[in-house]
Amino acid sequence: MGDAPDIEVAFQTMVNGIVPLVVMRFADANARAAALSGPTKPVPGMITYLIAEDRWEGRQGDGSWLLLSDGPWQPLSLKTGFAAYGGSPGWRKKAGGGIELRGRIKRSNNGNLEDNGDMIEFASIPGSVAPAALRPYVVPSKRVTVSGVTRYTARLEVHPDGTLQYMVEAGGGTGTASDPGWFGIDGVMFSPAGD
Repeated sequence: MGDAPDIEVAFQTMVNGIVPLVVMRFADANARAAALSGPTKPVPGMITYLIAEDRWEGRQGDGSWLLLSDGPWQPLSLKTGFAAYGGSPGWRKKAGGGIELRGRIKRSNNGNLEDNGDMIEFASIPGSVAPAALRPYVVPSKRVTVSGVTRYTARLEVHPDGTLQYMVEAGGGTGTASDPGWFGIDGVMFSPAGD
């Protein structure tokens, strides 16, 4: 009892008990990593909000952060010759894990989609969110043949390096300048490598 009062030491136990139970706000993931280190390292069950990323994350028992809210949409890196057919094609991280794509794609000159049966690269996503193996999907499309027959599907592939490719069947109709062909990627979801 003869020691001088030390308010920091007196409240340290209480603060250490409360901090893991509240939502902590950080400017971004780097600020969180800098603040939560050493004796104040993150513990399972801790919840944080990252302002720059606009997302909530929870600490898991394996030491990783689990996304608790869908992340913000990030734009696709469209290749030369391709453009959005309305809206903003993009990708985002989903709460609990996974990646989601959105948007419709057309040729930037409103020209025809290539219909020679080859896979055509039209965009990319960061390799850090790409799947571990090739992921193929059937996606919606709109293409009109010269005889007026409309086709409604295309093939989409998401590659492990982040490359996105499409294919429409040979001779299946490609659209016109006044009514350009397009394909959609809305709702395509996959797990990135390591997720």
